[in-house]
Amino acid sequence: MQTKQILSSALAAALSLGLAQTASAHDAKDTKTKEKCYGIAKAGQNDCANLSGSHSCAGLAKADASTEEWIYVDKGSCKGKGGLSADEAKAKVKGKK
Repeated sequence: MQTKQILSSALAAALSLGLAQTASAHDAKDTKTKEKCYGIAKAGQNDCANLSGSHSCAGLAKADASTEEWIYVDKGSCKGKGGLSADEAKAKVKGKK
């Protein structure tokens, strides 16, 4: 019985490692074709943590077009959408304080 549990645990661990590697490769590929664009996310549609650190999860933006919130866009398309780079967003937020 114990041998069966050990084998099951080992198999589950091996499968989860394979999935984690696939996710990492996918994320690395996306960062080559995507960029963070600040100030254009709609409320509840941000991709991750904001600049101030008041939240660390996607979907928690409280207002449309907040300078601190970002979404991934195709590389080179942020400016055309009226967005800001991370450095521009940080400078704008810093200027408001």
